[in-house]
Amino acid sequence: MFLSPAEAAEIDASIARVEASTGVQVVTAVVGKADAYAELPWMAFALGVSLAALCGVVTDALRPDWMTTQVALLHTIMILGAGGASALAAVFIPGYARLFLRPALRDLEVRHYAQSLFLRRELFKTRERTGVLILICKFERKIEILPDVGLHARVANADWERVIAAMTPHLREARLTGALQAGLATLAEMLAARGFAARAGGVNELPDAPIEEAGPA
Repeated sequence: MFLSPAEAAEIDASIARVEASTGVQVVTAVVGKADAYAELPWMAFALGVSLAALCGVVTDALRPDWMTTQVALLHTIMILGAGGASALAAVFIPGYARLFLRPALRDLEVRHYAQSLFLRRELFKTRERTGVLILICKFERKIEILPDVGLHARVANADWERVIAAMTPHLREARLTGALQAGLATLAEMLAARGFAARAGGVNELPDAPIEEAGPA
C-alpha cells in the first residue's frame, strides 16, 4: 500500500536486528490517515465562499454602475463555484487540506489511532510488556510512538522524542522507509544506552512485518 515488498523486507530485517540486540519487541505501522476529517472540505468551502464574496463586494464598491440582475447572478455563481472548487481541492490535494487541520486535533487523532491500533493488534501480549509501536500517519505527517507499560520506568519521554526527531526530516520529504530506518537505528542506540539487552532463549513475540492501513474513509 505504502511500502514496496523490498522496502517492507528491509524494515522487517531491521526490526529483527533491534529485537535481537535489545530484547524489546518493535512494531512499525504506516497509516494513510488517522481520521476522515469530514469537516475539512466544509472549512475549505467556507474559505472559498468568503474570499469570492469579498472580491464581489470590493468590485461592486469600485464600480457601482456595474450592478445589474445579471451581475448579481454572476456573483452568486462565482461565489458558489469558488467554494466548491476549494472544497474539491481539500478532498483531492492533501497539502491543501492540511492547511485547515488544527495541530491540536491532528495530534489527538493520531494518538487515538495509535492507541486503537495497539489494542486491535494486541501488541500488549508480550511477556514483559515491552512492546513498542512506531506509527507514521502519512496525511498528518505525524509520528507517534506508543511504548507498553514495561518500558515506562526505564525510558523517558525525551528518549522517545529523540527517535521522532531522527525520523521527522525523512517524513517531511515523504521518505517513509528512510523515516522508519532512522527511527529504528536511533531506537536501538537509545535502548542499548538504557541497558536493554536480549536474553537467552528469547522469542519473537510480535510480527516484524510493517503494518499498513488506509485509515478511516
